[in-house]
Amino acid sequence: MKRRLFSSPRLLAAVVLVLALGACDTQSPDEDSLSTRSDALADPCATNQSFQVGAGLYDITGPAAEIGMMGYAMVDQKTAGIHQRLRSRAFVVASPCNGKRAVFVSADLGQLYQGVRQQVVEKLRARYGTLYTDDNVLLSATHTHSGPGGHSHYALYNLTILGYDKQGFDAIVDGIFQSIVRAHDNLAPGTIRVASGDLLDASINRSPGAYLRNPATERAQYAHDTDKRMTLLRLQADDGQEVGLINWFAVHATSMGNDNLLISGDNKGYASYLFEKLKGTNYTAQRTFVAAFAQSNEGDVTPNIYGGTNGGGANDFESTELSGRKQYNLAKTLYDTASAPLTGGVDFRHAYVAMDSVQVTPAYTDGVWRTTCEAAIGDSMLAGAEDGPGYGYEGSTCESIDDAWGVFNCALFTTACQGEKPIVLEMGTLQPYPWTPEVLPLQVVRLGNVALVALPFEPTTMAGRRVRQQVLAQLSPVGVNQVVIAGLSNAYAGYLSTREEYAKQDYEGASTHFGPWTLAAVQQEVDKLASAIRTGATVAPGPTPRDLRNNQSTLQTGVVYDDKLLTVSFGSIVTNALASYSRGQTVSVKFWGGHPKNNLRRQGSFLQVQRKSGTTWVTVANDWDWETKYRWKRYDCAPTYGCSHVTTEWTIPADAVPGTYRIRHDGDWKSGWDGLIRAYSGTSREFTVN
Repeated sequence: MKRRLFSSPRLLAAVVLVLALGACDTQSPDEDSLSTRSDALADPCATNQSFQVGAGLYDITGPAAEIGMMGYAMVDQKTAGIHQRLRSRAFVVASPCNGKRAVFVSADLGQLYQGVRQQVVEKLRARYGTLYTDDNVLLSATHTHSGPGGHSHYALYNLTILGYDKQGFDAIVDGIFQSIVRAHDNLAPGTIRVASGDLLDASINRSPGAYLRNPATERAQYAHDTDKRMTLLRLQADDGQEVGLINWFAVHATSMGNDNLLISGDNKGYASYLFEKLKGTNYTAQRTFVAAFAQSNEGDVTPNIYGGTNGGGANDFESTELSGRKQYNLAKTLYDTASAPLTGGVDFRHAYVAMDSVQVTPAYTDGVWRTTCEAAIGDSMLAGAEDGPGYGYEGSTCESIDDAWGVFNCALFTTACQGEKPIVLEMGTLQPYPWTPEVLPLQVVRLGNVALVALPFEPTTMAGRRVRQQVLAQLSPVGVNQVVIAGLSNAYAGYLSTREEYAKQDYEGASTHFGPWTLAAVQQEVDKLASAIRTGATVAPGPTPRDLRNNQSTLQTGVVYDDKLLTVSFGSIVTNALASYSRGQTVSVKFWGGHPKNNLRRQGSFLQVQRKSGTTWVTVANDWDWETKYRWKRYDCAPTYGCSHVTTEWTIPADAVPGTYRIRHDGDWKSGWDGLIRAYSGTSREFTVN
């Protein structure tokens, strides 16, 4: 069976939180409400609706061949081409009323690793000084499972990739940085409107049994066992130019399964593409419309409502199109009807927390002091989630053992701190460095009446609801009326399940690294951040996380050389196009090619579909368009072994203009004689589209 190591979904609320907040305050309720009223009156941004807004877009696509893909932990799932390029979508929002600004980035990545954020912020500080720091930079991943891996500085996440890939890491860091630079340069006076609505037919809970462990009184507060709400911000400049949008909707980007080898942004990347195509986005322009379909508390939420195989939907491309279009359709409705102005100012709080040693007060637990644990994963993580089964079975727990392996494992390997979890790997104690990060960032960013809670986890539905309710209770007195969970943000350390879900030890509970009281610890620490925003207090930065950039290793090799037969050139045709096609048919052309690692062609393309216009050729599609596919495959041309074939595909759209077309392939090859990399290109025969 296929193994799914790094995916999942689940979360929710609590009446107890309101009481907990009171227990943590040092003022009496009357004093606190008076203080809050006074603070609100003194807030220069209380009625503000004028912002500076800017958006930027940049390519972060990594190696399109022979790099393990991140998400399903399948050693044999290696990149072999591109269906859609990966992008970093950045937004800068500033409030002149208080002089503060914040950055939000949604990147087409499986996870946003701590090393990536460290170096992005480092580059920002080198250019802008203290304008952008850990405090006000929020980097989030969409959680696509169809991108190259190897860009973590922690061993667990590079294990099935066969080590660290510097080329891919650098592409991601630079691309995110460049997108923020563009957003910064595009800052202009503008407004933000807010809208929200429910998307009911795009997600289901993949661990419903664990969700049912949550208290019935809590579950009764919600109509569904996944969050159906999409929250959208529409950014527009005062000169009338549409800047872009950000929306958050909780669903795994696993419409593509673990048998897919083409780079793809999955359902969220496709939804972004649809909206940007609608608005005429120019992916190479300094200033253009940007549509971010960002991730939320998707921990136990799958898009595969009709089932599927190999971790994805019933059909990779059809399932991706179905889920992405549903998100796009609701986002378009919300965007077109958004009328409520974002009101208030920008503010933020951030702290690093040693998550393996948090002392959690009784107000956030079951009434007694609790502690978090050194990071470990349980048996059920190897079993995978419901829509991506692996080895063993979900629900292997010390709570109820009914097999010899469970009894043996719990007797020998479970710690008292980890509770019901039969430990399969304790990453936190490995040497010379832990295999997953233990010092993690928590962050709350206020954008007017909307607050973003950035968590370095995949929160389940109920876990996200509890955090949202808690932050809302803290910030509603100062005008915040919506709270959004920005999952997989600023770092990554597995899942975040409720105490009740943890006990069942489904995939999500087994993947909650720091033990049964991890969520309680997060609630406690996030509460401090939200309270500091409410009162204007500062917070301590916390311990400094490790910087492991100089402690990486890899089993991967670069391109030694590219070869071909003596009778052909790079870019020569292997299989040509037909003379004519009708709309809906697929044009396929195979070329003698070079390895895509030679040049990632970021902000460029490996293929172009061109239509003849008079005496010139006009490009109508590239390797990021939905109707194209760029495929790479190693070709055995013994006695040499460095040959490769590139296949370009174009499925002709229903609205394609009739005329004369050709397909062009651009690439780069590496010489075995001098080690130099040289560009090449090839074109198909001309063909007609009827």
